[in-house]
Amino acid sequence: QGHMVESGGGLVQAGGSLRLSCAASGSIFSDNVMGWYRQAPGKEREGVLCSSFSGLNIFYAGSVKGRFTASRDNAKNTVYLQMNSLKSEDTAVYYCAAKRACSGGALTYDYWGQGTQVTVSS
Repeated sequence: QGHMVESGGGLVQAGGSLRLSCAASGSIFSDNVMGWYRQAPGKEREGVLCSSFSGLNIFYAGSVKGRFTASRDNAKNTVYLQMNSLKSEDTAVYYCAAKRACSGGALTYDYWGQGTQVTVSS
């Protein structure tokens, strides 16, 4: 799965914000686009979005459009997921992941991290 480490998860009230970070090894970061997916308790994994090399966000989950934004810092080999206006249904373990291009399946990745828990209280 390569070397990718997420951080920034936690407990937040509905309507609040969190920013997740994902640090990747240099080769993974430079050669791949970065994306995020999530898995809520008792539910299947859900693709959230993919951030292209140019920073364009391709949304897989319509429910987060307008609230979530991904960005990448090439100097730090890090991708961020800014989550605003959080809802209880956003509660899940969030995983960052990497693949060669945003095209293809929302859950098709070559590398992924261990995940970070996000809990939104209503």
